[in-house]
Amino acid sequence: MHARIDFNCDLGEGCGDDAAILPFVSSANIACGGHAGDEATMRATLRLCRMHGVAAGAHPGYDDREHFGRRPLALARDEIALLILSQLARLSALAADEGVRLTHVKPHGALYNVAADDRIVAEAIVAAVTDFDPGLVLYGLSGSDLTAAGEAAGLHVAHEVFAERGYGGSGRLLPRDTPGAVIESLDAAITQVQRLATRGEVVADDGRVVALRADTLCLHGDRADAPAFARAVRAALEADGIRVLPFGTDGQ
Repeated sequence: MHARIDFNCDLGEGCGDDAAILPFVSSANIACGGHAGDEATMRATLRLCRMHGVAAGAHPGYDDREHFGRRPLALARDEIALLILSQLARLSALAADEGVRLTHVKPHGALYNVAADDRIVAEAIVAAVTDFDPGLVLYGLSGSDLTAAGEAAGLHVAHEVFAERGYGGSGRLLPRDTPGAVIESLDAAITQVQRLATRGEVVADDGRVVALRADTLCLHGDRADAPAFARAVRAALEADGIRVLPFGTDGQ
């Protein structure tokens, strides 16, 4: 059983109630101008992180606002690295101005999913993070090529699992356009969260039980009911005796 877990949320995307979510999470992944976000949203989210003592990280994605970064783009390795570096630099400058230290990087959407199974894309992301600041924690899908590439490069890596996304038997997230990809029921999400946090496993769509390392648990902040989900997930974790803390603190 995990005595502790990080609880993160994708924020600063201009489509969710960040202020209502942030009191219940321990880490925030802040959109930094690619798939979403601008200077105003970045500053606002950084200030909320500072107010609530939430760890602030970058959430870079494909520069494709029309599709919210959820459409894979055919980019070369150097283009991906430049994409990550430019977005990290933008958020980092604003964070310094706001007196906030960035702690981690989590790719967004299609870029995150492609990197889970494409080692070249994963290594491009890892190279960018390493060049920018090797002290940043890399968040990636649990057991994926992204986490493996990060570990191989010597980065501190957090294996991520999801509160309200469905899994396939391979341990990968179900594509968003397939049945069961998004868990709408709060009760079902809580059941999944408790199993991930206490047993390190999830029940896939085909009924198989899949073991997953769960360092950090994600909730998507763009869903309309995200504040209620965040409050309920936090309460369920604490009811199970699990401390919710940013990844990398308290000896982790």
